Amino acid sequence: MHDQPTHLPPPEDVLEIGAPEQFAALAHPLRQRLLFALGHRPATVRQLAAQLEAKKGNVAHHLKVLREAGLIHIAETRQVRGGTEQYYQRTARHMVVAEPQAAGTAAMFAAFAQELDLSPAATHLTLRHLRLSPTKARELGETLARLVDEAEEEAEDRPLHGVLVALYQQALPAAATSSV
Repeated sequence: MHDQPTHLPPPEDVLEIGAPEQFAALAHPLRQRLLFALGHRPATVRQLAAQLEAKKGNVAHHLKVLREAGLIHIAETRQVRGGTEQYYQRTARHMVVAEPQAAGTAAMFAAFAQELDLSPAATHLTLRHLRLSPTKARELGETLARLVDEAEEEAEDRPLHGVLVALYQQALPAAATSSV
């Protein structure tokens, strides 16, 4: 009996996050961790529960929410001891938040902070403010995206690392915008 199914449909390359149910699905740290865990290969409820040290019932519930939001799908099913085992997979390799909303962003940062706290290795976290022209800001954003997209992955026995990239223009104080 195999631990993994043999033929899985490949996920789409990019999924743009924008629907309210997608932001709602991202609002729970365990769902974020499930998406991270499904980033490289499909897995069953049992495998995910063991990997994340969570209860199978909780994992199943949160997978249902992610599936209803279109963030994951069932990649394959197989019969096991009279039951059906489902392998879940992300619908896309990369998920991009097209127009960030406060609730979704807060949920993503909360999950990110939880991952940082759980990290067994030294982490790198930098916040820096730069004065940039619109052209330079666009170039920096494209460079950051390219760095992440072109990063070469090593063998599956290597540790998994999370990468969060954000570039934003800082909002002016309300008093400054009203006088402009």
